[in-house]
Amino acid sequence: MIHNSRTSRARSALTVLAGASIAAGLLATTVAPASADKGTADQEPKPTVVLVHGAFADSTSWNGVISRLRHDEYPVVAVANPLRSLSGDSAYLKNILADIDGPIVLAGHSYGGSVISNAATGNENVKALVYIAAFLPEKGESAVDLSGKFPGSTLGAALRPVPITNADGSQGTDLYIQNDKFRHQFAADVPRNKTELMAVTQRPVTEAALAEGAAEPAWKTIPSWVLVATGDLNIPPAAQEFMAERAGAHTTEVRASHAVSVSRPGTVTEVIEEAARAVR
Repeated sequence: MIHNSRTSRARSALTVLAGASIAAGLLATTVAPASADKGTADQEPKPTVVLVHGAFADSTSWNGVISRLRHDEYPVVAVANPLRSLSGDSAYLKNILADIDGPIVLAGHSYGGSVISNAATGNENVKALVYIAAFLPEKGESAVDLSGKFPGSTLGAALRPVPITNADGSQGTDLYIQNDKFRHQFAADVPRNKTELMAVTQRPVTEAALAEGAAEPAWKTIPSWVLVATGDLNIPPAAQEFMAERAGAHTTEVRASHAVSVSRPGTVTEVIEEAARAVR
């Protein structure tokens, strides 16, 4: 009986000890994540990256960039740019930006650069502007003005104009790139099967949108980053460099066609994320 009593007491002690160990372990596992959560909460959220495509393209031209940004946990909005008028497209984008909470990094390709320059003016949430083979117009300048400022653009000869009737009844012109000239003109470094699809699905821009003068540009007050595509046949590289220097932008050059967001999405993402890190 004495032996059994001692055994019972020993078992009771072990049970208490085990219970204490389990409780301590549970306490440790609950405290540790709480500390980790506090550290995460203390970190500033990443800015929302808003992507604006240009003429002869659509939001899918950003797909390679979007997948990389999302992998790096950036919130992303890819805007369907109407391509109807610079003032109207800018007003449309301005409304979208006003509905986004927190800091924004705003990126535009081609004519999309003119749109973001207009739309971001006066928006305190836009912390950085990123121009990807894009226009950075001064007040009153148009895309037509800037693309003709330096030699090198062959876009005019590749265009197919289509007469249209605008919503107000006035007459206008939609511009497309001729399908058989699309790859050479727009995306020479993109695989042929992909450029054939891009040519068929291209979004036209109105002639009026490209000829409309810009409003007061946001790049005068918001830090800017520029990616110059040195093989661009739409916007001459010399024009891109001129605009970047005038804006005091951080500039990166890459050997690529005008469709650099399609052919070099990794490089484009790097420039966007560099801007995002610099303004956080």
